[in-house]
Amino acid sequence: MNTFIDLMRVRRSHRKFTEEKLTDDELQEIVRAALMSPSSKGLHSTDVVTVTNPKTLAHLSQCKAQGGEMLAMAPAAIVVCGKPETSDAWIEDASVATTAMLLQAEDMGLGACWVQMRSRKDSEGRDAEDNVRRLLNIPAEVRILCIIALGHKGMERKPQNEERLKWEQVHKEEW
Repeated sequence: MNTFIDLMRVRRSHRKFTEEKLTDDELQEIVRAALMSPSSKGLHSTDVVTVTNPKTLAHLSQCKAQGGEMLAMAPAAIVVCGKPETSDAWIEDASVATTAMLLQAEDMGLGACWVQMRSRKDSEGRDAEDNVRRLLNIPAEVRILCIIALGHKGMERKPQNEERLKWEQVHKEEW
């Protein structure tokens, strides 16, 4: 990428991936972006769990009723967690870390998609966070914000259409 705005222009959610695996170095580079991201009061309340086991990815895809199906076909995923006991801004911290990882993946030419888990249910009405927590042995006091599906892009997407930007939602000085 030449500039940050170029990166923003081409970053799109990818839900289809090739079968090519991600290397440990690629996953580490993406996670590094999360570890470097800003956090409230510098408390760094975000933890991540990297997942590459196909069976575990298939189970993760079923942790919520809809919208997680691509996890079963992704070569990797990163579960983004927060610790409310560490920071009351854990959601914001985890969101910033997730955004950093999504942008890092795009900068590396990889595809990624945010799969929301917080406040979601599975097809039986069970809490999606609890499902992920049980599957990955995540402590009860840790919350799960989302899972990032990751892989080599299985399809190309057009850059953002700047004509669709909602400039009417930008207010100057007052509403």
